[in-house]
Parts: sequence; C-alpha cells; structure tokens
Amino acid sequence: MLFPTFSKSFSQETSMTHSKIIGPFTELLTMRNLPLKGALGDTQLEVIKQGALLIKNEIITEVGPFDALKSEFPQADIEELTAPNVAMPGFIDVHTHMCWAGSRARDYTLRTSGTPYLEIAKAGGGILDTVRQTRVASQETLTELLVQKCMRHLNEGVTTCEVKSGYGLTVADELKMLRAINGANKQHNIDIVPTCLAAHMPPQEFQGHSAEYLELILHELLPQIQKENLASRVDIFIEESAFTEREAEPYLRTAKAMGFSLAIHVDQFTAGSSLLACKLGAVSADHLEASTGREIEALAKSETIAVVLPGCSLGLGLNYAPARKLLDGGAALAIATDWNPGSAPMGDLLMQAAVLGAAEKLSATETFAGITTRAAAALERNDRGELSAGKRADFQVFPCDDYREILYNQGKLKASKIWKCGILVE
Repeated sequence: MLFPTFSKSFSQETSMTHSKIIGPFTELLTMRNLPLKGALGDTQLEVIKQGALLIKNEIITEVGPFDALKSEFPQADIEELTAPNVAMPGFIDVHTHMCWAGSRARDYTLRTSGTPYLEIAKAGGGILDTVRQTRVASQETLTELLVQKCMRHLNEGVTTCEVKSGYGLTVADELKMLRAINGANKQHNIDIVPTCLAAHMPPQEFQGHSAEYLELILHELLPQIQKENLASRVDIFIEESAFTEREAEPYLRTAKAMGFSLAIHVDQFTAGSSLLACKLGAVSADHLEASTGREIEALAKSETIAVVLPGCSLGLGLNYAPARKLLDGGAALAIATDWNPGSAPMGDLLMQAAVLGAAEKLSATETFAGITTRAAAALERNDRGELSAGKRADFQVFPCDDYREILYNQGKLKASKIWKCGILVE
C-alpha cells in the first residue's frame, strides 16, 4: 500500500491542539525500558494487549490499555482502529547513501558474474562512476530523486533516516549534495539526519594526495557546512581503497573539535579501524563485517554503537557482521540498510533486519531494538524509537495479531498504517 506524504509545514499546521487516543491495538510493542547495550531476550519486550496511545502536540503523553485511557481522559478525541493490528515505533535507518544520481546496474551484473571490483573500477565503474553522474546532476534533481526514495522508505515504516553526502568529492559538489539533502528534509515528512561523507574516498583530482584532500575538507568545506547548518555529523571511510587510519585520525580529531559528531565506516574488509572509532568516542562504528574478537571487545567496553549493514553483505555476497558476538560481548547494536547505488541497492530495512536475525540468531527484541530504540541512540535522537510518554508519536501498525508474524514474514508483511508526529499519513 502506498501512502502519499505531506510536507513538514502541513504537519505543523495540522498538529493537534488537544489530546487524542489512538487504539485499540491488538498488541502494542512499546520498546521501552530496554538496556542500550548487550543481548536482549523476548521476555524483556513489553507487549500491551488492547493498548493505546494518548497523543498531544505530536508527543505521546500516556501509554496503556485502551479502555483505561478512555476512562481516564474522557475529553480526548478517539481515533478507533479495527483489529487485527500490531503497533510499534517507526523504524529508524541510521546509515544510508540515498542521495545520488545515475545507476550502477552494469556494475552489479558484472560483479555477480565474477568480475573483480578493481577491474570494474578500472573500466570506469565503481564509486567514481556515481561521483561523475552526481556531479553533473542539479541540486533540484538530487532533491527530487531523494524525495522519491524517502517516499518508499516511509511506505515501509521508516520515519527517520540518516543520509550521507560523499558522491561529490569537491567542496562545491558536496555542498550541493548536502543542500539537496536538506531540501528533501523540508519537502518530505521523513526526518532526515544529514551526514558529511566528503571523505568517502580520494577524488581523482587528489590521487596520491589524500592528506591534502582532507585538509581541503577541514578548512573549506566543514566551516561552510556549519555556517549553513547543513550537517552536524562527519564520516570517513577507513579502508585500503579509501583513507588510512593515520590519515583519518587527525581529520576526525579536528572535525570533533569543531563540534561535529563522528560516525565512521570501519572494519568493512580489514579489521582494526573500529578501535580508532572507540578511541575517538565516535557515536557509531559502521560496517564491522571484518571485526574480530579484539574489535568486538573494544566496542563492548566503549560507548560507541555498532551499526551493522546486512544490505551490503547481501549486495556483495559477503559474510554478515558478527551481530550475535557483538551483542553477547555487551555492545550496543543498531541495524541499517547502507542503501546506496553500488553495494546495497535494495534499501529495505525490515527485510534486511529479518534476514540478518535469522542468520545471526537474534531474538525478535534484539532485531526490533536495532531498528528502533538503539537506532535512535546511534543518531543521538533520544526523542524517538520507543512508544512512551514524552517521545515523538512516530509509529506504525501491521495487519496481524501477533508481533512475531512481522519477522516471520521476512519483510513481506508491511505496515498498513503509519503515523508521523501523531498524524496518520494518508
């Protein structure tokens, strides 16, 4: 089912000025009172039978049984629902590259046929192919393309998502991308969290001069980003094909000193760089497919959230990040799509989380927490990700009477209704 969106300005104009009760829900999964770190069992999942939400001015004010809320708040409007329906928070996708132009379908076909990535890149494919296509696209085109992806994400229950730059790789083109991302954020009801990934890889113009390129970002790009309030987060890809740890550390330290939060691509093909993420106090360490016991232990001891990206593993035909070991070791784990034109073109968060859960033996609570409450922490958005008093009323209902059906159907059971800030998206 497709849900036409509405603009944030429209949402503000139609915000409720008095309380409304929405329910009853056959089952209401609040996702509240869960620890941020470590393994979770399904006995820890709060499920309220015949539950409801009391909402005022886009915020949840009470959670409880439908009949009890009706009795306690007789003046509230009632938005009564028909069964069956299972309610839970809107999903949060904490790592995407959704802003791009062009296609890499040719790359994908070559890769699945066995052509090595470096050979594809030498033939004009790879990330730099997307860079070429994104550079020639206008800001308006990039905004329009991103809005289309946001529409699909919202239809699939994602109410907040992160979006990175990183396909411009010049000061002007990175600014264009971030302006396009912020433009989409104003036009679409999904909340977009922009991240500057100008340090995605060295552009062709700086081949052999990576450190000089990072200096350019620090001195010419990041100050302008702050001036225009385009992003508060910085990312860098640490890998042999991109930037070394030695190059990344001073860049990240300076960006953090400027006031940027850090979310870093680490341990994708080579283990070790997640140790730098922990050392620098990064909010999140993303990818982790190559992480070993040493890296898992460091993440568990740190406040850095481990973000795993099953879509990338599916797209590249590689192993999943060690989600089970990370949780058992005591780490905080979030799950994201890595939606991008090359390695992770699918972008279906629920399906990827369900498949990862089956492969890594995650409990339903661990899987759901990874795309709701723990995902909110990975974006430093503590006002969402759970259904409890004081949180934003971003939630969805699934057409079933048992929450276990959601993951059991491996992403094919989609939300039938979605609310953003307490307003039904229709």
